[in-house]
Amino acid sequence: MYRKILTRSILILSFVSFLTDISSEMLYPIMPIYLKSIGFSVVLIGVLEGLAEATAGLSKGYFGKMSDLSGKRVPFVRAGYMMSAISKPMMAIFIFPLWIFFARTIDRLGKGIRTSARDAILSDETTPEHKAKVFGFHRGMDTLGAVLGPVFALIYLYFYPEQYRTLFFVAFIPAVLGVVFTFVLKDKNKANEHTISKAEKKKFFSFLSYWKVSGKEYKKLVAGLFAFTLLNSSDIFLLLMVKNLGFPDDKVIFVYIFYNLVYALSAFPIGILADKIGFKNNYIIGLVLFAVVYASMAMDPGIGFLFFIFFLYGLYASSTEGVSKAWITNISDKKDTATALGFYSGLNSIFSLAASSLAGWLWYTFDAKVMFIFSAVGTVGVIIYFLLNFRKQIYSSV
Repeated sequence: MYRKILTRSILILSFVSFLTDISSEMLYPIMPIYLKSIGFSVVLIGVLEGLAEATAGLSKGYFGKMSDLSGKRVPFVRAGYMMSAISKPMMAIFIFPLWIFFARTIDRLGKGIRTSARDAILSDETTPEHKAKVFGFHRGMDTLGAVLGPVFALIYLYFYPEQYRTLFFVAFIPAVLGVVFTFVLKDKNKANEHTISKAEKKKFFSFLSYWKVSGKEYKKLVAGLFAFTLLNSSDIFLLLMVKNLGFPDDKVIFVYIFYNLVYALSAFPIGILADKIGFKNNYIIGLVLFAVVYASMAMDPGIGFLFFIFFLYGLYASSTEGVSKAWITNISDKKDTATALGFYSGLNSIFSLAASSLAGWLWYTFDAKVMFIFSAVGTVGVIIYFLLNFRKQIYSSV
């Protein structure tokens, strides 16, 4: 059965994401350490990551629209993965701050170029009743790479401690393999008759106009998703809380790996469940899990309960991320799929930045527990919003 649902293109894209995430997550744990070793201050690291993530988020909207206008997907996917691969050795070769900014921005720009077009291919390759399965499978493969990447990094640093620059070249290998597999992909859609003018290419924020032409259901959905994003700060705050509770560094890293493993293994089965019970129900279950996790983190959990909390957090992630993309594609016109996804992803990055800033302010001004309780209580409000505004279950396009 799943051979028909998981087509050749879906499997290839999932494997490419798997390889790319191994590459990226090998570097994630050591990136701050490496940057400090070459002279970056904490403030400069923050500016670098903020600029990089903003570049990735906003470019998803722009290149998503360009993909829809051109009627092509694969060139955007290939170029995006290629840019991310090239950035890995650049981070090791060029150690001056300006060049590091350039290399890191290329990596995130690559993500922005490929993401909307890639998700549009996933959507085009399946039918409405199987969307959550497909996005769940892809997310699971992607996250499995996020599990293996830090593990490989820990093994490497065990044998070669503090040799950070070499790790960037090691990470280049799976990234290049991922790019190679993109050359097997072929566009199935006919090229759009619309010719992209120079004026359209220059309008970086033109994707924002999609809000005006989008349907009522789309507006209601992304409004709810954005509201939740404002309450959902970076995972780094969860890990900082684990550290604040007195657990050693190895436990913090192990908890992070455990969470990603749960996420990877549960994404596909939960995608199957979402297609059966409806996107709304499944997404609300995810929000309930999130509220429980954040409320529990404010209660000084012990190590045993802490792993249970991160188990629930992995299930929350599986219940929301892939499902939200599947939901968006099912209520959007097929010709605007990448634009609809790009609009959501682009603005979502801004809301994510605001959420982490708000969380940091609450933590600093009041207390870490206040921050977690605020998010938990706010999420209950978002749950009520979805219950009141989406009475019907979403199984297919409307």
